[in-house]
Amino acid sequence: MSAVHLQQIRKTFSGTEVLKGVDIEVNEHEFLVFVGPSGCGKSTLLRSIAGLERIDSGQVVIEGEDVTDLEPSARGVAMVFQSYALYPHMSVYENIAFGLRMIKLPEAEIKERVHRAAEILQINQLLERRPRALSGGQRQRVAIGRSIVREPKVFLFDEPLSNLDAALRVQMRLELIKLHKQLNATMIYVTHDQTEAMTMADRIVVLNHGKVEQIGSPLELYRNPHNAFVAGFIGSPKMNFLDVRVARVEAAGVTIELPGHTPGTPLTVPFAGDGIEAGQKLMMGIRPEHFVEAAGGDIDSGLTGEVMVIEHLGSETLLHVRLADDRVIQVKGSGESTAVEGQRINAGFSIRHVHLFREDGRALERMRPITETIGAN
Repeated sequence: MSAVHLQQIRKTFSGTEVLKGVDIEVNEHEFLVFVGPSGCGKSTLLRSIAGLERIDSGQVVIEGEDVTDLEPSARGVAMVFQSYALYPHMSVYENIAFGLRMIKLPEAEIKERVHRAAEILQINQLLERRPRALSGGQRQRVAIGRSIVREPKVFLFDEPLSNLDAALRVQMRLELIKLHKQLNATMIYVTHDQTEAMTMADRIVVLNHGKVEQIGSPLELYRNPHNAFVAGFIGSPKMNFLDVRVARVEAAGVTIELPGHTPGTPLTVPFAGDGIEAGQKLMMGIRPEHFVEAAGGDIDSGLTGEVMVIEHLGSETLLHVRLADDRVIQVKGSGESTAVEGQRINAGFSIRHVHLFREDGRALERMRPITETIGAN
């Protein structure tokens, strides 16, 4: 049985439809992440599960019970917001216990639940402090503790780490992963940060303009995106996209003419050519980490260009390379890269790292699956 089942969820604000018939099944004990650009509907969808937004049509089912018309307090969910929303005049203990006192639990049970949550979150020593004496990460732990003590069926997180600095976000990501394993709970998490989604999720739901673009594990979305939007959104830096023209379609795959190359240097890539004809335009996608600066090894072709900008990032180097037709690609190399601005380089790549998309953004079907590990060249 799915922990949460969303069926044809629709929601309109001021005449604008922000959720357009969303269907999602969240498995029990799963860590599911909603990801997408600002305005895609991910927070509205989360609030619809919580009951904080009334949907126009559709059904929200939690652990087999239709909760579409129930009040938030009756749905068995607990939500952690972007803002910690702690009561400044209360201690940490009182903040965590507040919701339990509202439903009039016995004081002994409140104490037991608060101390158990504090132990899980490692904030036992902070129970007597006020929020102003806490760091951002500690405040977020208190907000999560407030959810844990309610013992909900489903935890909902709405961009809970966005107010933290970069180092603390990394630490809190690890804490949330450990918390999920420790509680063995169902968690639904909203973020616009695809790195958070990739590192934390069992599965990711990619949303765009109120619709689900693709649902899958982080590796599935990275390796086999269904369309150009998912391909460009998942992965950092984002995938390079180049317009190419089809030279011919044959049993071995689709032969394309690479940008900046003279006719006579085509490349055949193993994609099914159903509905594809010679002369047709396609988009070719290659991730920056799948280019290499030198020839040899697992290289089938390359793109030649001039290095415009170099970003030295320590363990890696990001090169911005301008091709002959003035298009710019990003090439991720090692931290030992010796490239200099103005230098002409050949960015080599393997056909197993090539993605092809139709003009409407749909991905062509690959004739054989990708089995390489992330980052392999």
